[in-house]
Amino acid sequence: MNEDKVCCHVRNESATSPATRQSACKCNHIISYLNNLYKLLRETKIVIHLGKIKDMEGVQVSRHPEIPGDPTQTSTALLEKATATIQGFGPVNKIHQHLCAFHFYGHDMSRQVEAHHFCGHQNEDFRQCLIYDRPDDDGRLIGLEYLVSEELFLTLPDEEKRFWHSHEFEVKSGVLFMPGVPGPVQRQDLEKVCKTYGKVIHFWQVDKGDNLPLGIPQVMMALTRDGQLVDNLAQDVERRYNVSFANERENRTYMKGLEHGIHPMANAAGKGIQTVLREVDCKPAV
Repeated sequence: MNEDKVCCHVRNESATSPATRQSACKCNHIISYLNNLYKLLRETKIVIHLGKIKDMEGVQVSRHPEIPGDPTQTSTALLEKATATIQGFGPVNKIHQHLCAFHFYGHDMSRQVEAHHFCGHQNEDFRQCLIYDRPDDDGRLIGLEYLVSEELFLTLPDEEKRFWHSHEFEVKSGVLFMPGVPGPVQRQDLEKVCKTYGKVIHFWQVDKGDNLPLGIPQVMMALTRDGQLVDNLAQDVERRYNVSFANERENRTYMKGLEHGIHPMANAAGKGIQTVLREVDCKPAV
């Protein structure tokens, strides 16, 4: 390190004493050292992270890619505080519950994602949810889900029904749960969820490690039978949220499912389904 370069701004100040210049020079050395150490730690962290993914090839765990960009500035935070005081957030304020479940890509069941739903009722037959990859304030908004009652689902055209999945197995198997809510309390609402269908679109492929929402939004599906959920993904969630899917399955045996049974056109009619992009002529406004 070039000491003259580090301390030049101090030595040019003729009014400072030799002791002050020496102290400032040492401070500059320390600051420079800490900056280099911080840079090294960041680089090392990236190397370790990539190495872990490589070592765990074939093993699926929840990922939380870092978003590129500068940290939020104080001025931005202050502005957000001001607007939050003045404005209302009606749609978001209707969110009343947090559900955790698993989704897989409609065309690839091997790609499974931990999905945290923050939901609000529009009425007794319809609720809408924002989906995040994790439930803390650093969560990525990765998708949306609409939940409808069996009665509303049956009014949909058959071609539309393919995009919707049933929730009966998710609920009865215990893998759909409300983090932090006592079992007897959450089961009161899950009895209703058990009799609904959901339509999910994911915009952010966090399972691939994408640090931005890239690609075409995809239709997602949900679990419908045993043996579909990746074991280590399930174990990871059970450990982090201190839940037991097996115990919850036992506690939910009394629950009743869909009155008319799972519709044959639901869950992509038992086939794969994928969103694709097709170029067409754009219809003019007039």
